[in-house]
Amino acid sequence: MSATDPETTTTAIYDDLDRIEREILIEATAERVWQLVSEPGWYINDSVITEHRIDRDGDLSTVHDPVHGAFVFRTVKLDEPRYAAFRWLADASDPDSESTLVEFWIADSESGVILKVVESGFASLSGSEAERRARFDGNAEGWKLELELARTHLTSRSDA
Repeated sequence: MSATDPETTTTAIYDDLDRIEREILIEATAERVWQLVSEPGWYINDSVITEHRIDRDGDLSTVHDPVHGAFVFRTVKLDEPRYAAFRWLADASDPDSESTLVEFWIADSESGVILKVVESGFASLSGSEAERRARFDGNAEGWKLELELARTHLTSRSDA
């Protein structure tokens, strides 16, 4: 199923409750968007993009948010300035825990870049169908909010 939200120019695609895909136009350079999306867990926040303390151990990054706690991400691939991929671990205390794959693509457009995010792997997570559905629904709504925050953050700063 595919839907377009005209208020935010954010596109959402839901594939059998396993894959969330959204994109948004941002009037910024690819390099500027890359600075944000190449940081593990930049999207762990509420109403504004916040800086986090990040502890790194090899390809693992533990993102500490003062409100939401600790989240662990495994860096899969960084291809500056066009593609970044991370595994979002379900259990912050277990580096081998199940995860979803979060991927970002940055593509040029006439008035900036299109930032696309895909998060996949919900169907393979443990738990009941209702628990997986709740996580999927929460993240589907979350990506809509986070992409809007990214656009606001990247276009409202004085050095933009």
